[in-house]
Amino acid sequence: MTQTRAASRNRLTVLATLLVALLAAFLTPGRAEAASLQEVTGFGTNPGALRMFRYVPDGLPTGRPVVVALHGCTQNASGYGTGSGWLQLADRWGFSVVLPQQQAANNASSCFDWFQSGDMQRGQGEAASIAQMVDRQLADVTGDASRVYVTGLSAGGGMTAVMMAAYPEKFAGGGIVAGLPYGCAQAAGSPYVCMYVGATQTPQQWGDRVRAARPGYTGPWPTLTAFQGTADYTVKPVNMTDLTKQWTNVHGADQTADVSDTVAGYPHQVFRDAGGKAVVETYSVTGMGHGQPVDPGSGSEQCGTAGAYVLDVNLCAAHRLGRTWGLG
Repeated sequence: MTQTRAASRNRLTVLATLLVALLAAFLTPGRAEAASLQEVTGFGTNPGALRMFRYVPDGLPTGRPVVVALHGCTQNASGYGTGSGWLQLADRWGFSVVLPQQQAANNASSCFDWFQSGDMQRGQGEAASIAQMVDRQLADVTGDASRVYVTGLSAGGGMTAVMMAAYPEKFAGGGIVAGLPYGCAQAAGSPYVCMYVGATQTPQQWGDRVRAARPGYTGPWPTLTAFQGTADYTVKPVNMTDLTKQWTNVHGADQTADVSDTVAGYPHQVFRDAGGKAVVETYSVTGMGHGQPVDPGSGSEQCGTAGAYVLDVNLCAAHRLGRTWGLG
C-alpha cells in the first residue's frame, strides 16, 4: 500500500507540474490566440452584393501590404484562403488578406461574374464592390496603398483580370491561376467558348480591351503572374497564352520571353518591358488539371492544403506570387 500511495503521489506531482507549465504558457504576457477570419459589413454601397471577409494577423504593424484573394466556383472565402496557403503566408510574412465571397443569389455556382458586362466595368457591380473592400481594408489596417495585390483561381482569376484592367491604380500586381484574359467572353462571344476554345485576338486587340476599361489611364499597370495546368480541360491553356499577349501589350513588351527556365521542374517564363522590368511571368504546370497549385508541408517554400480544385503539385502558387511581389 505504501508503494502504491507513493506512486500515486508521484503521478499527481507530475500532473500538477504539467498543469502549471501549461497555465504558464497560456498566461504569459503578450501571448495571443491566432487570428481568425472576420466578416466586414458596411464597406461601401456594394453594388455587386458580395460579402467581405478578411484576415489580419495578430499584432500586424501599419504600412503592410494587402492581398485580395478571390475563390473559384463552388468555393468560399474561408476554404480558399486556407487551401491556397494565403492565410498561412500572411502569418509567416506579415500582411493582411481580403477575401471577397460570392453569393448564390448572384451566381448559383458561386462563381464571380467575370464575364458579365455589368460586373466587369469600373464603377459597377462586383468589380466596384471589390474595389470598395480594398479601400475599407487600407483604411482599417492603415495598409500600404502602393503594395496591394490581387489574385484568384478560375472565375476568381477571371475577376482578377477585371480588377487589374478596371482599377489598375489600386494594384501593383495580379496573380491569375487557371484564369482568363479581360474581355475574353466578349471577344469569344460566350464565356464557355472563351474557357474551352479561346478567342481569336491579336496582342494589340487584347491590349485595347484593357485600355478601354480605364480610358485615359497612362499607368503604371499591374504586373501579371499566371499559372496554368497543361491538362486543364475547364479553362484551356490557350487562355494563359492570351493573357500573356494581353498584358505584354499593355506594358509595351514584346512576345519573346527574356527568361525561359524551370521552377520545381515546371516551365517558367519572364517577359520584360523596354526598361528591363519583369511585367509578365508564367508557370506552365505540366500535367496539372483545373485548380490551384499547392505544396503542403512545413518547408520554407511550402504552403497550402490540398482539396477540391486545390492540387498538390509540389509548387505553391501563393508562395511564388508572394516572392515575386516582395512579400517575404
